[in-house]
Amino acid sequence: MRQVLELSLEEARLMIDAAIKKADEINVLETIAIVDSGGYVIAMERMNKSRVTGPEIAMGKAFTAAGHKRSTHLFNKEPNGPVLPGNEAYGIQLMFPGKFATFVGGFPVVVDGEVIGGVGVSGGNGEQDTAVGTAALEALAEHLKDDNHEVMTQADIKL
Repeated sequence: MRQVLELSLEEARLMIDAAIKKADEINVLETIAIVDSGGYVIAMERMNKSRVTGPEIAMGKAFTAAGHKRSTHLFNKEPNGPVLPGNEAYGIQLMFPGKFATFVGGFPVVVDGEVIGGVGVSGGNGEQDTAVGTAALEALAEHLKDDNHEVMTQADIKL
């Protein structure tokens, strides 16, 4: 039998709080979604006056990052991004209409080498979404460090 880690609602909220703090610091209005390993939303928050499209986009980014075990911007990264024309997964986003995001802002939550969820951020430019998303991962890493869990916090994650 295999034992797995799961994100709790409290941990998801902690991640969202850190993400919003970072968004406030860099003066950007964001929506942040935290999903479980199956891509289902645990928690989501849309900052006041942020874009109305943010929740759907953030959920799609988090779903994609968790399900494909990679940061979403890596799908389009030259020269071998799998969804670029001529590459192995060109068109994969058509398999999950409205749910599969292949642009910056989605990050898998990797603890002790296992993907246990995803973070999706929508509202800023790529640099801003990345700063906010990695702030969420860093908050989880800080929270779990005393339990000797290792959390990946870099922007480029691919398992």
